[in-house]
Amino acid sequence: MKFLMFADLHYAPGVFYGSDLDTPRMFIRRAQEENCDFILHAGDLCHGPSRVPELMEIFDNSPIPVYHCLGNHDTDGTSYAETLRLYHMPDGHYYFDTCGHRILVLDPNYCKVDGAYVHYDMGNYFQWPGNRDYTPPEQLAWLEKAIEESPYPCILVSHDSYERETTSSRDYKQVQSIIRQANEKQPHKVLMVMNGHHHRDFIRILDNVIHWDVNSVTYDWVGEPEHQGMYPQELYEKWSCMKNIVPYTDPLYAIVTVEGTTVTIEGTQSTMLNGVNREHIGARLLDNSGRSVTPCIQSCKLTLL
Repeated sequence: MKFLMFADLHYAPGVFYGSDLDTPRMFIRRAQEENCDFILHAGDLCHGPSRVPELMEIFDNSPIPVYHCLGNHDTDGTSYAETLRLYHMPDGHYYFDTCGHRILVLDPNYCKVDGAYVHYDMGNYFQWPGNRDYTPPEQLAWLEKAIEESPYPCILVSHDSYERETTSSRDYKQVQSIIRQANEKQPHKVLMVMNGHHHRDFIRILDNVIHWDVNSVTYDWVGEPEHQGMYPQELYEKWSCMKNIVPYTDPLYAIVTVEGTTVTIEGTQSTMLNGVNREHIGARLLDNSGRSVTPCIQSCKLTLL
């Protein structure tokens, strides 16, 4: 099985650096050149697909299947129901079987409000910053059953992490337990778990499962402190959030090949645009999990024993 993987494109013309159509077109072209079976992203493709029909047209017309995963921002400017329709998703969580594997797409984009689980919808999660990033119990039960009933090895993908001990989905321990129990019953039933969201490049083997923090296509979000003068003024004028990010010079993605228990990741190397990194603007160098910004997706070959 071979696929092209990316995360956090954040296509938003006039807002985020790198929001042009050349990148998604390049992904499709590269997937064709590499004879990939499908294209997969780990969320935050855009900030509402109804706002960017030009982007959706490119993926809808792809000769290679494209599978979507919801991030926290995908429903910012488009309702949850409409986003599912435009992304051709049967639900926020679903699976598909291909090339002798089951790919399970998870959806940890829920707030817990007065005991009820409320899906992110039109930016509503900003109202409840301390009660977000949940995977509801019904979805956890679905995950356990979908893995158990799968005739194939499984790969999980979500936007938020189920591996980080900080800033993960709040239900990460339950997901780890489901994976661990499945692999105790049948070794290598779950091979890999992938996520976006954190804009970091990091791989960890946990309980003999590959956990992959997939870097953003285009940038690291800094937020504060805002900066000016680090890049040509025309970039600040063109992209309203230029002052809040440190971009990569080239778009990042990976070609992933899975053969038995061996996973080969052919990543991409870039540089920080203008050589600017967090240190230059006085921002904290490491995130809450101690991971630094690197303008790459690493290449590696991993075999699970």
